[in-house]
Amino acid sequence: MSASTAVQSRPGGRSARVRAAVHRAVGELLAEDTSEALTIPIVAARAGVHATTVYRRWGSIGDLLAAVASSRFSGDIVVPDTGSLRGDLEQWAGDVATDLQDPDVLALIRASIGAGGAEGACACSTDRRNQLAAMIEREQARGGTPPDVERATDLLLGPLYYRAIFTSAPGEPAWARGLVADLLP
Repeated sequence: MSASTAVQSRPGGRSARVRAAVHRAVGELLAEDTSEALTIPIVAARAGVHATTVYRRWGSIGDLLAAVASSRFSGDIVVPDTGSLRGDLEQWAGDVATDLQDPDVLALIRASIGAGGAEGACACSTDRRNQLAAMIEREQARGGTPPDVERATDLLLGPLYYRAIFTSAPGEPAWARGLVADLLP
């Protein structure tokens, strides 16, 4: 096979540049908090790409916001290992509360949910739920009897996200750590 016919990947090539530019444009537009609706043509213009490029890759503004949210929320909070489930959850809940106080994070979450469909909402919380599952599995491996992931999600993530999204006073880290007492009395 000659060099001209070989299939070569382009790490960091045009595709990666387009993705980065579009994700950056979404973040900038959300941070500006304008009353103008977020649309693919507006995002494309800000990113310096043609709207058909964005439509071809993401399909809709909802899909684009879900992709940006997935990228933003993947691995942004490290799962703590303090030696106890209570310590892990308290540290983790405080870190999540701190993250949810960031206006850019809130704008992305609200826009993702507002764009419709469960995909946007899931993109904002899936990694957090996976972090809970990892801490619970680790506690099981230690021989403990932790609550199940659903209960932990309901008692920790539910109040954290509710406060962040629907009230003007997101939960403070100390308040978030106190939620652990409701889960692990």
